[in-house]
Amino acid sequence: MTSKIKPAKGSPYARILGVGGYRPTRVVPNEEILKHIDSSDEWIRSRSGIATRHWAGPEETVAAMSVEAGGKAIADAGITPDQIGAVIVSTVSHFKQTPAIATEIAHRLGTGKPAAFDISAGCAGFGYGLTLAKGLIVEGSAEYVLVLGVERLSDLTDLTDRATAFLFGDGAGAVVVGPAKEPGIGPTVWGSEGDKSNTIMQTESWEVFKDAQDRNEVRYPAITQEGQAVFRWAVYEMAKVAQQALDQAGVQAEDLDVFIPHQANMRIIDSMIKTLKLPEHVTVARDVESTGNTSAASIPLAMERLLATGQAKSGDTALVIGFGAGLVYAATVVTLP
Repeated sequence: MTSKIKPAKGSPYARILGVGGYRPTRVVPNEEILKHIDSSDEWIRSRSGIATRHWAGPEETVAAMSVEAGGKAIADAGITPDQIGAVIVSTVSHFKQTPAIATEIAHRLGTGKPAAFDISAGCAGFGYGLTLAKGLIVEGSAEYVLVLGVERLSDLTDLTDRATAFLFGDGAGAVVVGPAKEPGIGPTVWGSEGDKSNTIMQTESWEVFKDAQDRNEVRYPAITQEGQAVFRWAVYEMAKVAQQALDQAGVQAEDLDVFIPHQANMRIIDSMIKTLKLPEHVTVARDVESTGNTSAASIPLAMERLLATGQAKSGDTALVIGFGAGLVYAATVVTLP
């Protein structure tokens, strides 16, 4: 039986056309973290590579940071807000179950009436959003898609937890994905390992507040993790995923110009470089030192900084990989805007 459905008329390919970022004005050095935990600046730097992070103030909400980053990405792409056909926001720190924060962001950016929705994929969220954006463009559901990664992880940080108090930062990163005449976003290697979901998790469900007779007896939820288990998984398993992304894109390590891994830990980044045998000419994002772990925002923020500082340039071939709570992961090869 012949289908009556017309075929989609999308673009044959998609690519990143513009990038934008926003970092909160408040810079928090390790010394401030040490007021709450028994540790040292040397220990924090040796374990994570982090020296400072940005924490959002009251006015720097998830929506406000996203509007700043999204507006920059749209301008960088050379288009107008009304051309955006979909807004995808990856975050774990928007605390309203509904409506999606993407709808407010889309409105405040003046995008008209695009499709707008949130996704929750932790530190792999940007890669998930990028993959969805590519599909929308190739399928023909949107010509331009705004993909945002945004977090206020300071709201979910337990300052007394020696294992995590120094890790997290706040910020927003965004890219505009649009049509292309040649491939600009490679095949995505993504997946999940739910049997390891307890290695990175929120300490309590929000349901504890519903059932609590006395709210003062309930400790506010925070993010916790089993550091060694996560480190081993990231070092040994994510290098394999990154190599698969290279293979599926038909790109060799020596063909790369840039490597932008999730900014979780400098030791993880260094281990992945060795395992992948990346040549010395490959520029590696090390934004974690000054920005901390911003989860879904970390890859676009690192991408924006590399381009802004001239460490990377338009047209460079970059391997990007995100990994984290779930446990989930996503890796692909892209052409930088």
